Amino acid sequence: MSTLTTPVRAPGATSGPTPLRRKSKAGWNLLGLLVFVTAGFPVYWMLNTAFKPAKDAIDPDPSVLPTGLTLSNFSRALDIADFWGPVGRSLVVSLAVVLIGMVVGLLAALAISRFAFRGRKIVIVGILAVQMVPLVAMIIPVFLLLNDLGQYDRLTGLIITYLTFILPFTVWTLRGFIVNIPKELEEAAMVDGCSRTSAFIRVVFPLLAPGMVATSVYGFIQAWNEYLYALMLLSQKNQTATVWLGNFTTKHGTEYAPMMAGSTMMAVPIVVLFLLVQRKMAAGLTAGAVKG
Repeated sequence: MSTLTTPVRAPGATSGPTPLRRKSKAGWNLLGLLVFVTAGFPVYWMLNTAFKPAKDAIDPDPSVLPTGLTLSNFSRALDIADFWGPVGRSLVVSLAVVLIGMVVGLLAALAISRFAFRGRKIVIVGILAVQMVPLVAMIIPVFLLLNDLGQYDRLTGLIITYLTFILPFTVWTLRGFIVNIPKELEEAAMVDGCSRTSAFIRVVFPLLAPGMVATSVYGFIQAWNEYLYALMLLSQKNQTATVWLGNFTTKHGTEYAPMMAGSTMMAVPIVVLFLLVQRKMAAGLTAGAVKG
């Protein structure tokens, strides 16, 4: 005959989470909810204003909940000025900055992470120093330099300018991802007959792909949302999407509802891009979080 035995519980031991743990979990959940509301409310207000009648957008006592839905603000936004031209130019600039930045940034990050050379620490410190310089402090030197090079009021000049602050970010971020990939993987591939380049392409690059996706998305967002240099370095005929939003502010006032409609349309490419790469981006954000 078999006998059933009950586990012996230590004195004072309890099953399940303790009240202190439950309170701590509830506190973190409340904090997360507060952060979500704080970050999401401006987006909600933009959408709410974009779809409400124009007269309700300037109501001194606005309603938090939608009072009426209309698409007239979107048609007004498309009629007030050329929309597709600025959006197309923003896409060209942003994609060019991301492609050039990823190629150059990957090579630079690989050199800093895998090779020991004289002045390596100075290069790393220099990258950090460039990132700490305020963009507004460089607007006059950049303007004079592009004017001397004949790149003022040209998209190529704007692309070069954007690379000055997106490229250091790309190099520093990719360096963190590359450092987390053990060198032993490359060495094992080279022992099996691969060259250094082949080992990088076959072993390191697939592991680095999530980090590259995350870095590319952030670089694209930075280039897409930049306003100051696009305003100062391009004329109205070559304006980008962010500068295009200034057309809603006239001497008669600001048309807030059409402006929010234009902002909503501008946000669509970013949202679509994020939805396409969200899994790779989440993996990339956690891949570089161990050490740097």
